[in-house]
Amino acid sequence: MIEKDFVTEGLKRTRIDEYLEKELERAGYGGMDVQITPLGTMVVVYAERPGMVIGRGGKNVRTITNTLKNEFVLDNPQIEVKEVEVPELNPKIMAYKIANMLQRGMHFRRVAYSTIRRIMGAGAQGVEITISGKIRGSRSAVAKFVEGYIKKCGEPSIRLVEEGFATVQLKPGVLGIYVRIMPPETVLPDSVEVLPASTSMEIVEDGEVVVSETITPEDEEIIEDEEIIEEIEDLDELEDVMEEETEEVKDIND
Repeated sequence: MIEKDFVTEGLKRTRIDEYLEKELERAGYGGMDVQITPLGTMVVVYAERPGMVIGRGGKNVRTITNTLKNEFVLDNPQIEVKEVEVPELNPKIMAYKIANMLQRGMHFRRVAYSTIRRIMGAGAQGVEITISGKIRGSRSAVAKFVEGYIKKCGEPSIRLVEEGFATVQLKPGVLGIYVRIMPPETVLPDSVEVLPASTSMEIVEDGEVVVSETITPEDEEIIEDEEIIEEIEDLDELEDVMEEETEEVKDIND
């Protein structure tokens, strides 16, 4: 029963996302988030142009709210509109932009490379754009464009990489645009930070933690000088001992 509820909830969210995607395409729809609150259901809508989502006098928001309440049976839906600060780092918005450029007749390679430059210029660590369909002729094909570093498999590829999808209807057929972006602030699980030499270290002795003193480059030079002085003193003592032994041997011979 619990699994069935999860599937039903997932389907409902997908249908809401598709509805908002169709209604707010001109506003630069960048995704949504549904949050259950004690007062009802909060639907957070991300858009490039929030003014077009709200509409004149809040007309569009009221229409969307009534649709969510009547058709999707949401409990007291409340819509919150948030502006996407950097549209180039939102894969859904960039997928729509690619679809619009392809619909205007631009070549798919030119569109893909110009979009990659914009995304990487915004600070993304990596980007992957896939365009599939009848892009070169009567037969279906897939063109993939990659730049930077982006995870392809494993749990980090699901949790850390953002994805967006859009379609466009052309004369040869329908093209699918798939955009994957690794944001600038992403920290990978296998990333290693090398600490500087001046950082103090913790040493465990007999179950107790002893914090060693911080050693700076100047301290290292002083330690080296002290070691050299100790070596010189040891050599002087050795020479004195050798001289004493030599005198004793001479006395014995005499």
